[in-house]
Amino acid sequence: MEILGKLQGSSLRMEIDDIKSSAALMYSEFIKNADRRTETWFLMSSPLPQTLIIAAYIYFVTSLGPRLMENRKAFDLKGVLIVYNFSVVALSLYMCYEYVMSGWGTGYSFRCDPVDYSESPQGVRMAATCWLYYFSKFIEMLDTIFFVLRKKYSQVTFLHVYHHSIMPFTWWFGVCFSAGGMGTFHALLNCIVHVIMYSYYGLTALGPNYQKYLWWKKYLTSIQLIQFMMVTTHISQYFFIKDCTYEFPIFIYIIASYGLIFLFLFLNFWYHAYTKGKRLPKVLQNQTWAHHSNGVMNGNANHEKEE
Repeated sequence: MEILGKLQGSSLRMEIDDIKSSAALMYSEFIKNADRRTETWFLMSSPLPQTLIIAAYIYFVTSLGPRLMENRKAFDLKGVLIVYNFSVVALSLYMCYEYVMSGWGTGYSFRCDPVDYSESPQGVRMAATCWLYYFSKFIEMLDTIFFVLRKKYSQVTFLHVYHHSIMPFTWWFGVCFSAGGMGTFHALLNCIVHVIMYSYYGLTALGPNYQKYLWWKKYLTSIQLIQFMMVTTHISQYFFIKDCTYEFPIFIYIIASYGLIFLFLFLNFWYHAYTKGKRLPKVLQNQTWAHHSNGVMNGNANHEKEE
């Protein structure tokens, strides 16, 4: 029996070793087409570091954070929120500039634009901008952490947490394989929308005295609808252009799916809220629909800034 047990243990170890070897071989095959320019950049060595960060984020905002705050008073983060929001505005402005200068304003055709994998200054600049956009998604995770610290648990919805988690995860693969080209147009648009949205959030966080500067809040819904329409229209060109040389079409399909799904969701909301003249849902009255719909594309769902 003892010999049989040893043989079974040895067989199990061999099976585990075979699985590890197969997994390592599959990963090696998968990663061999990665962009060598970005592989040494922060968080880009493998998807494991970001996976651990995302897992820790999900655990904190859904379990650990609420338990730690259960018997504590909600934090007053007015000053932090002001600095945070306007910092994101500044970062978004910078990324807009970099996206324009590295391709979208200096040579891209707005049609089938392939990725520049060369070591040229402009090609590397675009790749670096894509990495910065990817890293900004981790910064935006603070949205949810602030909700937890302020005990605004109603804002920590599944959709909110899902999109804060999925955006950096999918963008790791974008930076790893396709840092540039037509797949980055939605990121440029998203940065532009972030400038507007976080400016609104920042002014709201300043308090009631700044309400007079928020006359344009009624246009936020239209801005987001335009964003979805532009993303969907631009990326859909791929399916009608002959011999488009974009290297990794999988990203085109992912972007197109996001754009179409949320364009239809937003149009449905627009139809019921405005065209049919129905009473606006409470979520809009609380000014959270704008945050929710923007968060669908950029992980900023339900970003409420109440005082």
